Amino acid sequence: MELRDIEIFLALAEELHFGRTAARLHVSQARVSQAISQQERRLGGALFDRSNRRQIRLTPLGRQLRDDLNPVYAGLRDSLDRARRAARGITATLRVGMLPFNIADLHLYWKTFRSRHPQWELQIRRAPFVDPFAGLRDGGVDVLIVWLPVEEPDLTAGPILFTDSRLLAVSSDNDLAARSSTSLETLADHPHVTAPRMPDYWEDHYLPFQTPRGRPIARSQTITNSDDLINLVGTGEIVHSFPAHVTRYWAMPHIRWLPIRDMRPLPYAMVWRTETENDPIRALAQIVRDLGPLHPHST
Repeated sequence: MELRDIEIFLALAEELHFGRTAARLHVSQARVSQAISQQERRLGGALFDRSNRRQIRLTPLGRQLRDDLNPVYAGLRDSLDRARRAARGITATLRVGMLPFNIADLHLYWKTFRSRHPQWELQIRRAPFVDPFAGLRDGGVDVLIVWLPVEEPDLTAGPILFTDSRLLAVSSDNDLAARSSTSLETLADHPHVTAPRMPDYWEDHYLPFQTPRGRPIARSQTITNSDDLINLVGTGEIVHSFPAHVTRYWAMPHIRWLPIRDMRPLPYAMVWRTETENDPIRALAQIVRDLGPLHPHST
């Protein structure tokens, strides 16, 4: 089976629709149908049940082939990617996940890394805040940029890249919107949100569970993405604390940003799995130490 035919089969097994598969792979529907028919003839059985014109389904043979081919295809794709990088003189890739929004603010770190180490590829990606350390543990990223403290026994916290002050985002209709600033104590009077699978100590450092006087700061619901978060603020359903750099990415006329006078700033640092520490990770950590913490608005 040709690599392209494997790709077509796996895409159709996921989409279960010839038109969507063709659009995804930028080929004609006839090409998709031809590839699947050829595979079925070679295997001697149907891979898809086409009895329902609106929705095809995998047959037992198709499900078995999909499960067998997925890791094979992933391995082939990774091997080809490594070969392409090797042809360009790239010997390793360092994948950095960013919890903060300000990838561009930290450009000096990335630029210096690429200048000092052209033999290594650097990839910068946004990271989800749901189950934040999962990407490090499952190998999806090599380094995570997150706020401190990180007290996970299998992770190493490295140098700090920047420290940001704290703001409270409120709807323009909120009774806090007319103020010039606010305090931690007032946060107990308004609903907040949480995200799944966040360590309690880590969440508490971002948004305490209690005010200085011991009043609970309640989380009224759970969210899983940043778009829902800012939309709930905009509709007045919640208020939410943010690091100050976020205002440049979510400048909206119906949201007010209030400095929180007594809330501790957030330091953001490199974190990585201790057992997977390697030369590219150490090199980036050394660059951060050499350059020192950057002001998030200065680069």
